[in-house]
Amino acid sequence: MTTGTSARLLRLLSLLQARRDWPGADLADRLRVDVRTVRRDVERLRELGYPVHATPGVAGGYRLGAGAALPPLLLDDDEAVAVAVGLRTAANGTVSGIEETSVRALTKLEQVLPARLRHRVAALNTAMIPLGGAGPIIDAEALTVIASACRDHQRLRFGYRGYNGDVSERRVEPLRMVHTGRRWYLVAFDLDRDDWRTFRVDRIDGVPDTSFRFTPREPPAEDLAAYVSRGISSSPYPHQMVLRVNASADALAEWVPATVGTIEAIDERTSRVRVGSNNLSTVPYYFAQWDVDFVVEEAPDEVKERLRLVADRFTRAVE
Repeated sequence: MTTGTSARLLRLLSLLQARRDWPGADLADRLRVDVRTVRRDVERLRELGYPVHATPGVAGGYRLGAGAALPPLLLDDDEAVAVAVGLRTAANGTVSGIEETSVRALTKLEQVLPARLRHRVAALNTAMIPLGGAGPIIDAEALTVIASACRDHQRLRFGYRGYNGDVSERRVEPLRMVHTGRRWYLVAFDLDRDDWRTFRVDRIDGVPDTSFRFTPREPPAEDLAAYVSRGISSSPYPHQMVLRVNASADALAEWVPATVGTIEAIDERTSRVRVGSNNLSTVPYYFAQWDVDFVVEEAPDEVKERLRLVADRFTRAVE
């Protein structure tokens, strides 16, 4: 096998690992060869033990299937560093049941990392200090089942504990999971409520059951991260407010995390913020931390009255 053929096989394997399904014409275009050469290269991968499945027909293509053993993965430098750091984080993370296996996988990976990458990983690990208690612990198996159902378009059934503690049976068509750094959220279409819903994964009872496949619906928003942010930062709270703030959206993002509020840029110096709260008494002091002027555009009367009372109290304190 020539050096050019070997390099092309590695490139082909990398492409098959990067995406679930590949039309033969797309692979040929990426590899800059004809479709017949792709077929020959696929046969060589099969001879090496890689289970590459083919679908015949005009719209046919190739998929790297699961084999009896895990085949070697091809990672570029940035991907290898990301995997190493991710495994290190998982060893001390909020997903239960994967701590020991993460350490084992990390040990194997670090053994084969080139020296230049080991230095990068070591620098990142030295700089990071995990802070305990960041969020609820999630079962690794539940995350895996949900992620697979999102990928394969399979319906899920699970018990879900709401904000008030009541447990209900939910049947959903999962779309994506969003991780805020503290919690995992599932965006899914609730079949019984005929609408999109956002579920906290730590409130799902056990491991969800999967059923038959479904045809994906149009997503509720183009930016699912922003969609989840809006849902978890305002809608669950009884006191909701809209403020016009004399600060850029980038500056406000440092003070208002996605789990607290949503930020909309009005212009380069002004932004609109939507926030919610469970406790009226904490609202004025939270806004005071921003150190910028703002105008209350929308808020319940009790929120405005609370702001006035605190402002008067502080004014009397300095007079």
